[in-house]
Amino acid sequence: MEHVEHGFGPVWDEASRVLILGSMPSPKSREMAFYYGHPRNRFWKVMARIFDDDSCLPSACADCGESMTVADLAGRRRDFALRHHIALWDVLASCDIVGASDASIRNPIANDVAPIVRGSRIAHVFATGAKAAQLYRRLCLPRLGEEGLGLTSLPVTQLPSTSPANASVGLPRLVEAYRAVRRYASPR
Repeated sequence: MEHVEHGFGPVWDEASRVLILGSMPSPKSREMAFYYGHPRNRFWKVMARIFDDDSCLPSACADCGESMTVADLAGRRRDFALRHHIALWDVLASCDIVGASDASIRNPIANDVAPIVRGSRIAHVFATGAKAAQLYRRLCLPRLGEEGLGLTSLPVTQLPSTSPANASVGLPRLVEAYRAVRRYASPR
């Protein structure tokens, strides 16, 4: 068990329409200092498919003759998220955890998502996995309710985890489940 601090901030701007929350960044994501950084995590492949935009994938620069650094890839993914009106963060600011195992999370301390919700056009929250959804409902919703930003005005949908640990859910099923993100994120 290791005590872990989140280590990097949210991605969002005033035009963000959806907030996608994980539980806590994996060791690879913390190393990269960006969301869904494990090379076998399928989050960015799913996003590329639902938005028909592969600029968030490392292969997007394969033909341009340039080598892409970790910082370049994180920047491209940040730009992708903002261009598609997606805010990214995690429910937890800190916790005790074994590796990337959500099941091992102890002593969770939540991030305050209220400033993002108030400062943007967020109309829907998506939690990437059961633990993220559970922690969001337990730790974040009460605080949002205190500020008048609660469940009735800000629905949450639990999506399947894109983690390689959730290998029983294939890429086609993930893409189908995540299509709701595009419906809420796309300007009406």
